[in-house]
Amino acid sequence: MLAGWKERASCSGDYCGALVIVAPGEPDILLPPVGATAIGRDVTDQLFRKLADIGMSSNTVGDDDFQPDLAQRWEWQGPLTLVFHLDPRARWQDGQAVTAADVAFTYAIYTDSLVNSPYRTALRFISAVTARDSLTAVFRFQKRSPEMFYDAVYQMRVLPAHLLRDLPRDQWKTAPFGRAPIGDGPYRFVRWKAGETLELVADSSFAPARPYIRRVIWRFTPNLQVAVMQVAAGEADAAEVLGPPDFVKQAQAAPQLATYPYKGSTYGYMGFNLAAPGDSTRPHPLFGDRQLRRALTMAIDRERLVHSVFGDLAKVPPGPVSQLSWIWDPATRELPYDSAGAARLLTRLGWIDANGDGIRDHNGTPLAFRLLVPTTSGIRRQYARLLQEQFRLMGVDVQLDEVDFSTFLARARAGQFDALLNAWSTDPTPSAGIPQTWTGAGVGHSNYGRYVNPAFDRLVDRTVASAANRAAARRNWRSAIEMLNQDAPAIFLFAPDNVAAVDRRVTGVAIRPDSWLALLRSWRIPADRLTDRDRVDP
Repeated sequence: MLAGWKERASCSGDYCGALVIVAPGEPDILLPPVGATAIGRDVTDQLFRKLADIGMSSNTVGDDDFQPDLAQRWEWQGPLTLVFHLDPRARWQDGQAVTAADVAFTYAIYTDSLVNSPYRTALRFISAVTARDSLTAVFRFQKRSPEMFYDAVYQMRVLPAHLLRDLPRDQWKTAPFGRAPIGDGPYRFVRWKAGETLELVADSSFAPARPYIRRVIWRFTPNLQVAVMQVAAGEADAAEVLGPPDFVKQAQAAPQLATYPYKGSTYGYMGFNLAAPGDSTRPHPLFGDRQLRRALTMAIDRERLVHSVFGDLAKVPPGPVSQLSWIWDPATRELPYDSAGAARLLTRLGWIDANGDGIRDHNGTPLAFRLLVPTTSGIRRQYARLLQEQFRLMGVDVQLDEVDFSTFLARARAGQFDALLNAWSTDPTPSAGIPQTWTGAGVGHSNYGRYVNPAFDRLVDRTVASAANRAAARRNWRSAIEMLNQDAPAIFLFAPDNVAAVDRRVTGVAIRPDSWLALLRSWRIPADRLTDRDRVDP
C-alpha cells in the first residue's frame, strides 16, 4: 500500500482498481506542447485528447485506421482543407465545453516561436486552423502531402483556451498549470509529489466510455534496476520497459507478472555538439571538425557494446531510427568500426600522443571532452563507461558529467555540453521525428547537437513528399540517412526490443508500440481479482 493511504472498501465491480506503474525518472512538465519526456507524454495522453488517434496498424498515410477521438467525424473540402466535427459531449474537467476555438488556440500555441514547442517542426505544412462554429474546426494546408491527416492529429493534444489564453507565451515551460493540469481526457489529475508519485483518477463522466481502472499511480524510482525489483516483488503492477536480459528474466520469474514483448520505438546515441557550448555562433573546438567526428565514430565497436548491455534484446541502429520504424534498413551504409583506420585518421589530423601520457594531443591541446549522462538511466550510465574505455584505448580522454534528468534536459536544450548520451522515442513516421531532431528546422528544439546540412534538409523534405509511395520513400530515406551517417553528427548505439511487465490480475492489456498506454482505458481489473491496494483512496 502506498504511504499515506488508508484502506477503504469504496469501490467494487468493473470500474475499480489501482494500477501502480514504476518508472525511472519523471515528467518534466504536464503541458503537452512543451513536454520533452516520454513518461510525460504517457501521463498527458490520459489527460488531454487528440482529434483522432492512430490505429494498431500504425498507418500514417491518408486516414485509414485512424480512430475518432475528440472529433466524431471529418471530411476533406478540396485538396487542402480538412474539416473536423467535434463530439458535442466533450467537456473540460471544470465543466466547460470543448470547442473548435480550443483547437484553433492549440494550433497557435504549438506553432508559436515564443512557446518554442519541440513539435513545431512537425506542423510546418499546416498554414491555418480556424473555428467555423463551436463544433467545427477547419485545417488548411500549404500543399498536398501523403501524411496531411497524420500531421493534423498526431502531434497536438487539444488545450483549454479559457484556462491558458492569458498565460504569456514565453512562460509556458514553467507554467503552474503544467504541475496541476485540467484536461478533457479519460483521467483527471489528482496530485504530483515531486520525485515520488503522480496520481490520476478516472473521470466517471468521460464520453464515449469511462475507463475501467479507477486510479493510475506512477511511482518514480532512481533507475531501471530499482523499478524492475519493485514490480517483480509485487510492490507495483507495471513497468513499460524491462531493459537488459537479466531484468527481463527477473520479471519472468515473478509468478504474478505477465510479460508483453513489443516493437521498440526508441533509439539511443552519443550526440556531438557541433557548436561551442554556450555560443552557438561558433563551431565546437573539437566537433566542428567533420573528419574528427568520423574518426571518433569509427573508433567505437557498437556491436560489442550493444551485446554487452542488452544481449540479444537490442540491435545497432543504421541511423536515427528505432526498430518500430518502417524505414529500418540494415543495408544502410554507415561508417564502419575500424580502429586502425580511426587511428590513422586521427594521426593525419594532427592528433598524436606527443608527451607519452596515453592521450593524443594537437599543438599542446589534449583530445579530451566531457560526456553528459542522465543519472536516471542505468543503461546510458553503463554505456558511458564502456564508451569511456573504448575511447581511452584510442587515446581520447572522456570525462563523465552525470547529472539528474532535469539538469540533463536543461543543459541539452541550452547546448551546454560537449557530447551527450541521449535516447529518443520515435513517432510512427520518420517524416515527423527526423526533421524535429536532425534538420536545421529542429535547431533550438530537439536538435540538441545543432547539426545542419542543407543538402540533407532538402532531401528530407523531398522524401516527406513521397511518403505515399513506400518503396520510393524507403529509398529516399536510406539516401538521406546515409548522407547523415557520413557527416557523423552522432554515434548511433542501440535500438532495443521492448518487453513490458504487467500484473496478471490486469486483463485486456493491449500495447500499441508507439505509445504503450494509448489503450489504457480498456485495461481492467476484474472484481474477483481486486486486492486491498485496489480498494484504497488517498
